[in-house]
Amino acid sequence: MSDPVFVLGGGAWGTALALHAARTGAQVHLWARNAQTLPNGAMPRLPDYPLPPAVQACSTLPAVTPGCVLVAIPTQHLATVLPMLPAGINAVLCCKGIERQTLAFPLNILARERPDVPGAVLCGPNFAREIAAGLPAAAVLAAPDHTRAQALSSLLSTPLFRLYASTDCVGVQLGAAAKNVIAVASGVTIGAGLGENARAALITRGLAEITRLAIALGGHAATLAGLAGLGDLLLTCTGAASRNYQLGMALGQGMTTHTALNSLPGVAEGVTTASALQALARSHGVETPITDCIAAFMEGQISLPQATHSLLSRPLKSEV
Repeated sequence: MSDPVFVLGGGAWGTALALHAARTGAQVHLWARNAQTLPNGAMPRLPDYPLPPAVQACSTLPAVTPGCVLVAIPTQHLATVLPMLPAGINAVLCCKGIERQTLAFPLNILARERPDVPGAVLCGPNFAREIAAGLPAAAVLAAPDHTRAQALSSLLSTPLFRLYASTDCVGVQLGAAAKNVIAVASGVTIGAGLGENARAALITRGLAEITRLAIALGGHAATLAGLAGLGDLLLTCTGAASRNYQLGMALGQGMTTHTALNSLPGVAEGVTTASALQALARSHGVETPITDCIAAFMEGQISLPQATHSLLSRPLKSEV
């Protein structure tokens, strides 16, 4: 890659993406709100991975034209940084979630705030620390236009980080958002000592309700069986480094949502996504019993025994 790459967001994911982009041969400008206070280019969320010379941390973007911009800002704050994007430049949104007040996915937020910027979204089973370390991984890059999705996938792929092109922006974004909610429930299951059998059942039925909602929104079931669906769901529901899983573990062990959130090293999107996902499902007449239970549990409306009883006492039916 010859054109420079901008990365917006100095957290763990933004830092990992900047390190990855440098491996494509690009000069990378990593925007962090307080970059001028960072000692020797060390990023606080990934201090074990110092930035190489090809990555320049900055608090003001340089006056150069990038090949693309990778946006790694939490979904709830995405709109605040979109004015920084150069007009007409491909923006690859690397955030997962649903805007709580509007029920908008990241690409919808971009279209609303910056209709002059073509967008794509990158999602998949990727822990930031492993991407930073250059370990093998894969993800999906979705854009409304297949040619652009393929071009961006080729631009940003390396032998150790494979990107697969897709045009199912709805399915990719929903899978990426909803898996965080199921991951909280997975953590609760293990934290409360309910067992591995229960977790396996929960993950499977969680995927079923995510797929139902994706189809109702115009997405494709096959997408939810891929990297942005099942792949991301499995990683987030079982990986010890998953913040949403860690949150659920703490909740299952009796910690309050507020206390558990304050104990985490970063953002757990599942908290803000749960109620938004629930509202989205209700507006489309889709049943999401796991999402409903975990949303009510995190908001203190029901206890863990009540949530467990609610799920286990549902009427028996055919699996498909």
